[in-house]
Amino acid sequence: VFRGYELSDDSLVIQPSLTLNYKNFSVSLWGNIDTNQQKTQSFDPGDKSGKKSFNEVDLTLSYTYTLNKLSITGGYIYYGTKYADETEEVFLSLSYDTILNPTLTVYRDISAYPGTYVNLSFSHSIPVYQKITADLSASFGYFKGDSKYWKTYERSTGGYTGKKYSALHDGKIQVSLTYPIQKNITLQPTVQYWFPLSSKARRTIDGNSYNPNGHLDNTFVAGVNFTLNW
Repeated sequence: VFRGYELSDDSLVIQPSLTLNYKNFSVSLWGNIDTNQQKTQSFDPGDKSGKKSFNEVDLTLSYTYTLNKLSITGGYIYYGTKYADETEEVFLSLSYDTILNPTLTVYRDISAYPGTYVNLSFSHSIPVYQKITADLSASFGYFKGDSKYWKTYERSTGGYTGKKYSALHDGKIQVSLTYPIQKNITLQPTVQYWFPLSSKARRTIDGNSYNPNGHLDNTFVAGVNFTLNW
């Protein structure tokens, strides 16, 4: 699930990632392997439906500057997607180290799908037993499309000829349990609940999504993270 868009359904998804840090710089590679691709309102695998696919590899470059409790991160993301045109974003994130750890991030697509996505998130960890913690988080997104790609569906024309999509977009609530197996290995079972934030985000017209990328619905995701630090 990406910003509320459901890109997999009833499938085991494996997402390997590798991050290298040097001082305030970070380079990250992230991949997505869908073991049983299925069509959703936001994703159509075509003749590869029901098949396994390594369908995305993303590259993120970032730099973080810290001033007392304020962290400022700027960066670049390259989305290497097989199921859509590859695209690029730049982003700026502000995070403040206080109760609920509020973080505001603005993403700007500078390539295939020009638009702006704004996300506000909160998180809090609660000690459970020894070094085990329960980690709670919530996030809320707003999206505004700028190019012709983002025109919305109109009943009168039977096509995407309406005004460009702009709406309170997606919400996410997440609960995780972080368990340190060893000094540098962490196990983290996680449950997520995604939901649309507005009628525009969930809207359909005559069975067609108002949003050209597909309407949002309520989606549960369950999984586990394994992290190795060295």
